[in-house]
Amino acid sequence: MQQQTTTFRLLIRKSQIDGKGCFAGMAIPKNRKIGNLAGEIISVKEARKRIKQQQRLAMVEFGDGRALDASVNPNELRYVNHSCKPNTYMRCCYGKVEFYTKKNIRKGDEITCDYGETHHDGKLACKCGAANCKGAI
Repeated sequence: MQQQTTTFRLLIRKSQIDGKGCFAGMAIPKNRKIGNLAGEIISVKEARKRIKQQQRLAMVEFGDGRALDASVNPNELRYVNHSCKPNTYMRCCYGKVEFYTKKNIRKGDEITCDYGETHHDGKLACKCGAANCKGAI
């Protein structure tokens, strides 16, 4: 039995940003935890090996030698796309990747997060469409 990892109803559908996206299935208030990203905890060494084999990355490093591979046993939060003007933020602690709202999110809005530093090393074009878009991830 899989542990409940999200607090609010989330939907997966085609995204205007990239591929599939995670969308609010209900209104989500500001400053609320949406849930934890599901996946497999692995070593950073194994994570970097897997990254070379993946087209779409779903990897978060904790900074303690471990990483979470959200392409294995994922939940809806695996489909949160990057945005330079996000409506959520990610917090990594205690071996978990948590998502919290930065503002009120309406039903049907795409859930987005600023990924920060990524394995793309600034070489992947950003498609978020925000006025303040940095142009690359």
